[in-house]
Amino acid sequence: MAEHAVDLTVPPEKALAAIRRTAEDWGAEFQPEGAGGKLHLPVVAGIRRGLVTGAVEVRPAGEGSRVVLLPETSVYYVQTASVMVLLLAAAGGLLTLLWPFYPELIAVAPFGAILALGGWFLVVSRLRTSGPDEFLAAVAVAAEG
Repeated sequence: MAEHAVDLTVPPEKALAAIRRTAEDWGAEFQPEGAGGKLHLPVVAGIRRGLVTGAVEVRPAGEGSRVVLLPETSVYYVQTASVMVLLLAAAGGLLTLLWPFYPELIAVAPFGAILALGGWFLVVSRLRTSGPDEFLAAVAVAAEG
């Protein structure tokens, strides 16, 4: 897995404190070990949720420090409720597209459009991502503030 890193302008001790605070805010579990520790980070990637576990190293770098997250394992699962809503939305979109070819479907075409738009508003418009890079960006903000 790819290494994730961020450079900070604070000493390593303050960087570790920022990691602890940010992990607490994110609902993550951070176990300090020497100049770093072990991080169990909950992540969101679209319609998938999961947990990334890895080692965190805080190294001195010039006048500041460098925080490196080395993911070791990641476990993801798909949110089945979102998938079901998207399948209904796809069926509604298909129904909306087919009524010009099958005029007898015109009576249910508005219902298909509502289903398609419902999928957009309930699932697609709310998709977000929060992973190791976003966590490290939050650590940088916490360290500077």
